[in-house]
Amino acid sequence: MPAFVDALLAEMRMKKEAGLEGLAFGSVYIGGGTPTVMETRFMSRIMEMVFKTFPVDSDAEITIEANPASISEGQLNDFRLLGINRINIGVQSFDDANLAFLGRSHSADDSRESLRLAKKCGFENIGLDLIYGLPGQKLANWRRELENALSFSPSHISAYMLTLEPGTPMHDAQNSGAFKPLSGFLQGRMFSTASRVLSKNGFSHYEISNFASSAETRSVHNRCYWNNQPYMGLGPAAHSYLPPVRTANVDSLKRYIGRIKSGNTPVESTERLNRRQQMIEAVYLGLRQARGICYGEFEKRFRKDFMALFSASINRFSRENYLIADEIGCRLTLEGMLMQESIAGEFIDQI
Repeated sequence: MPAFVDALLAEMRMKKEAGLEGLAFGSVYIGGGTPTVMETRFMSRIMEMVFKTFPVDSDAEITIEANPASISEGQLNDFRLLGINRINIGVQSFDDANLAFLGRSHSADDSRESLRLAKKCGFENIGLDLIYGLPGQKLANWRRELENALSFSPSHISAYMLTLEPGTPMHDAQNSGAFKPLSGFLQGRMFSTASRVLSKNGFSHYEISNFASSAETRSVHNRCYWNNQPYMGLGPAAHSYLPPVRTANVDSLKRYIGRIKSGNTPVESTERLNRRQQMIEAVYLGLRQARGICYGEFEKRFRKDFMALFSASINRFSRENYLIADEIGCRLTLEGMLMQESIAGEFIDQI
């Protein structure tokens, strides 16, 4: 860990001169795994260097991800003193059987205790993550998960549908018949239930998987990704984006430390997005958000008439009640959000 922290601080010094003139950071996000396993003395060094090296807004959202299995009251108090003002806790489920299926190291009681402690230690901006659509999960069980989450009065809830990526152990287990995936119909019911239950309790469904208790508690960090804003990643496998260039660091901790020690950049790949790629991202990410795509913003950025480019798809999906279009822009309905991948794909085919 000392070697990693030394390398991370050295990368910050390298990045200080990387074309960031005029930028001010509205978000600092400490994630990428389980940062709460780190001792406070290391976290203190990291945060001190962040504020010393980069122009961070005085009212910036400063978030740390937390695993319920590796967090204590002392740590939470230390995080508050370091300037961290938002915490996102990887609850995933309040059901121990679900956690066992997901291979999580914490229990449901660990999650409850972490949420209580975060509140006790003065965190007002608390987010939590849930996963649904697990094999054998019932709609009533999912409602209980949402009710459990709401009982802690979080300011943000992320609800992710389980996806089984090829090449992962869980995907292999499914292919071997170890379990049967939940039907798409029931997954859709769970998605709609989350939107309905959380909206009824004052949360805005502002992105397919994200819900906020107010406009102020919508994730600043995530919206940066979704809205083509520049960002800088630090550490192994971190990505950075200075439009239109995206870079990625080496994903091996050993190689990352080795490169930094030798005075070399940890960047392993660089991609310059062409105009079409940028348009694809704008459409795909725009359709994930409840605000949708603003015609004027799209036309100003790409010098393209959005309606002229996509009128056939807009008319078709509007007729099918998957999309709402007006004179300002277009956005997916709740039913459309369930079809976002395929709808976005059809738009993208016309670019």
